[in-house]
Amino acid sequence: MSSVLVVEDDPTVAEVVQAYLTRAGHRTTWLEDGGRAQTYLRGPASDDLDLVLLDLLLPGASGLDLCTLVRRERPELAVIMLTALSEEDDRIAGLERGADDYVTKPFSPRELTLRVDSVLRRAVGGAPAPAGPEVLTCGPLTVDVSARRAVLRDDRSVERELALTVRETDVLIHLMRHPGRAFTREQLMEQVWGWTVGDQSTVTVHVRRIRQKIEDDPSAPRLITTVWGVGYRMDGDG
Repeated sequence: MSSVLVVEDDPTVAEVVQAYLTRAGHRTTWLEDGGRAQTYLRGPASDDLDLVLLDLLLPGASGLDLCTLVRRERPELAVIMLTALSEEDDRIAGLERGADDYVTKPFSPRELTLRVDSVLRRAVGGAPAPAGPEVLTCGPLTVDVSARRAVLRDDRSVERELALTVRETDVLIHLMRHPGRAFTREQLMEQVWGWTVGDQSTVTVHVRRIRQKIEDDPSAPRLITTVWGVGYRMDGDG
């Protein structure tokens, strides 16, 4: 059973979300204030959390502020943004802060539950384990797929573990499994996450964040390159 923190200031929305998540087998905690959520996330009561569901507009502290806090202090937690704002800039802002996914209001509770299940399946090991260890290498980058652990080696052969979100890890593993092959954003959405519809800028933001963590110069990437008119390709000498 996974543990989900719901931070939502509308009691009606929170009640519906909790009901659907509970029905899907998740344990939920509800907080209606961003300030209280900050305190909760920094305390021992949050130790067993697996995912945080954040409304964007909250009293006390915004969902963006909370997402930044989670990524800085609890990077292992999955984050989904829940917002009434439909502008692309608002959606991208959440992804840029490190959110794994977002759902816009009004939303289908069933769709929200599926998104939560999808993120948690990867975050807490709900997917079937491979028959044996799978380790992928591309130049200075190594990913242990079963452990979902990525390590980057610098020019002095010093290794550093990368703090990647669930979605970032998904994309990186898929590209490393198919080196030299170019994927469109639509293909990545469908093949990595199983989405047949959705905002393709989600892929763009996740790739940009991955580059910031693995490239010497993210503005001139050498590992994940852009294939103009197509999408993205994993290069390197691994």
